[in-house]
Amino acid sequence: MAKIQYQGTGRRKSSVARVRLIPGKGDIIVNKKPLDDYFGMEILKREVRRPFTVAGCEGKFDVIATVQGGGSTGQAGALRHGISRALCVADKEAFRAALKAIGFLTRDPRMKERKKYGLKKARKASQFSKR
Repeated sequence: MAKIQYQGTGRRKSSVARVRLIPGKGDIIVNKKPLDDYFGMEILKREVRRPFTVAGCEGKFDVIATVQGGGSTGQAGALRHGISRALCVADKEAFRAALKAIGFLTRDPRMKERKKYGLKKARKASQFSKR
């Protein structure tokens, strides 16, 4: 018998998270490590768990996710986005309205601005002097 699983892809900055939800007891595994070992900061762990609290289904799904690219905050945001999308696949009527109202289904479009020629970074220029 095949296990029921729901998939979702989340993105934030340059991070991409591929998420699988499996009915279970609430374990979250990120890149083959438990969530507490993967993310050091408590605020990032809370951010990843927020879709479950908003939807009111804590402890009903196990999460298996692979995250690539970016830093820790971008990865946590991508994971939150992916979990939210997978929850909508699991039960659209029950979870979609709550997740959409709080903005978890919207992909955050903010990206790093590209470097311009003649400047040190995207906007940083060398110091100007009249002499």
